[in-house]
Amino acid sequence: MPHYDLFVIGGGSGGVACARTSAALGAKVGLAEADRLGGTCVNRGCVPKKLLMYASHAADDLCNARSLGWTFGGATFDWADLRNGVQSELRRLNGIYDGLLEKFNVHVYQNSARFIDLKTVQLGNQKITADRFMIATGGSPFVPKFPGKEHVIVSDDAFLLDKLPKRMAIIGGGYIAQEFAGIFHGLGVELTLIARCARLLRGFDADLAEHLRAEQVKKGIIIQCATQVDRVEKTIDGLRVVCEECDSKTYDQVLFATGRRPNSAGLGLSKIGVSVNDTGAIEVDEQMQTSAENIYAIGDVTDRINLTPVAINEGRIFAANHFGGENRRMDYTNIPTTIFSQPPLGTVGLTEAQARERYDKVIIFKSAFRPMKYSLGRIDEQTLMKLVVDGTSDRVLGVHMVGPDAGEIIQGFAVALKTGATKTDFDRTVGIHPSSAEEFVTMREPFIQ
Repeated sequence: MPHYDLFVIGGGSGGVACARTSAALGAKVGLAEADRLGGTCVNRGCVPKKLLMYASHAADDLCNARSLGWTFGGATFDWADLRNGVQSELRRLNGIYDGLLEKFNVHVYQNSARFIDLKTVQLGNQKITADRFMIATGGSPFVPKFPGKEHVIVSDDAFLLDKLPKRMAIIGGGYIAQEFAGIFHGLGVELTLIARCARLLRGFDADLAEHLRAEQVKKGIIIQCATQVDRVEKTIDGLRVVCEECDSKTYDQVLFATGRRPNSAGLGLSKIGVSVNDTGAIEVDEQMQTSAENIYAIGDVTDRINLTPVAINEGRIFAANHFGGENRRMDYTNIPTTIFSQPPLGTVGLTEAQARERYDKVIIFKSAFRPMKYSLGRIDEQTLMKLVVDGTSDRVLGVHMVGPDAGEIIQGFAVALKTGATKTDFDRTVGIHPSSAEEFVTMREPFIQ
């Protein structure tokens, strides 16, 4: 029976990072993954989604190029070419992940794992033992029960559509719904976004959420908020979305983006005493340890901050602590993130609402403007930038943006927040001109409501 110092269950970004870092530090490591290596991010999330985003934004790029003097013949788009090209790139990335694990002598088992006891898992007909287990099984799209559930698709399915629909409804108000709304609308689909909540993007700064909504409406996306879908009916003309608060319409495709749930079922966790909450998230402490002393968990299966770089850092910190003699903790403050919507939204730090709950004096700086790349007039899109500042200490608490290259710009300012930068530090920094990013270091007048 094979025995390992560490056995990782799940071959996504977090699991692979944990496995190869532990192996590089001298541990004997095995890993179980029934699907392709790379997990959600590589196969059904960040990577393919951003490639689709690039393709969908090409329509705006072509339109803007005309205002810059370019002329084109008849531009056409082929969904099958894009879909197949994306899948080819994902297979290349799968190979890179496989090569990384092979390089560090991590033994990969292409199977699901289920715990028999605290030291043993079952992999098909084989049993494996280990001193420590890391659960990194990620999460999956969740669709609530309702009449007609069998007719809808989820984000995993959107990358493999046989053909591009003419009319599409996306149900959801979170970041996944926002990203796919921009993608499919940019590819020419008549797009309706239906959200149960009164506002989009709960948890994000309200000004940014409203600004993004307004820009999407300008682009032609139909948005219906505070709307509950009752059922989806299959008709001769397509799929009819029925709800009391909106005009029931028929679409070629209905995508549900109403959240994700941790992949903890089927692991046999109750048998070994590993605690999970009501949504199936594995409960862990600051050392990523579960309620069982030799069982650990990282990434989306813990449902803390569900971002690929977070899972990767958790995996590396675990390896450094257990096999590198270190004593590190994962810092979950000021983690930057971007929604690859159209336009994209980037954010790091506290929202205005969060800051006002925690600090007595909060000062807001805001600026809205047309990006220079669109200044010659064919694309009517506004960028929004916002700083949230503690008025007592002068420390910058949040940096937020909606506009082109938001993710690239916010990444740099995340370093500033991590080091405790003040508004005075921002003011003393020389901007890069002309650029959108310079606006963050040239805003001088507080926003007065």
